Amino acid sequence: MNHHFPLPPQAGISLGSNLGESDLILRNAIEQLQKLHIGYPRAFLVSSFYKTAPVNCPSGSPDFLNAVVQLETSLSSHDLIKFLQKIEAEAGRSLPRIKNSPRTLDLDLLYHGTGTIITDLLTLPHPKLLEREFVLKPLSEIAPNLTLPGWKKTAEKYLLDLEK
Repeated sequence: MNHHFPLPPQAGISLGSNLGESDLILRNAIEQLQKLHIGYPRAFLVSSFYKTAPVNCPSGSPDFLNAVVQLETSLSSHDLIKFLQKIEAEAGRSLPRIKNSPRTLDLDLLYHGTGTIITDLLTLPHPKLLEREFVLKPLSEIAPNLTLPGWKKTAEKYLLDLEK
């Protein structure tokens, strides 16, 4: 008998760090994220690391190291956010979060499956995704043909528009 089960949703997560050993911090976070993915059929995708100038941060903020991961998980969006916050806390991210301040680790859920979520706590796909070259560039590297709800073009095409 051949049973076809629906594939679990794919989630896109952006990673950023501009405090401490950013390279090591991102690698450790990726290892943690990989644990969520184990046992799923589609590839666990990790972009290159990109060094980017801080955007809207206090002057003198160090450059960021950014990356994007795509994985499969059966976690709900809410549980996935909690897991990301746990990884951030383990990496030394302090609370309360001060908007745009330097940080050891910032993990953002970019998308989760093909659905749209709009609540006080969460909006998916991430509302600022298309404005952020530091997210679109690594995302385009691993999923150039990705098209999310509400998008008229692929990730790669949006990146080309931003770079003009």
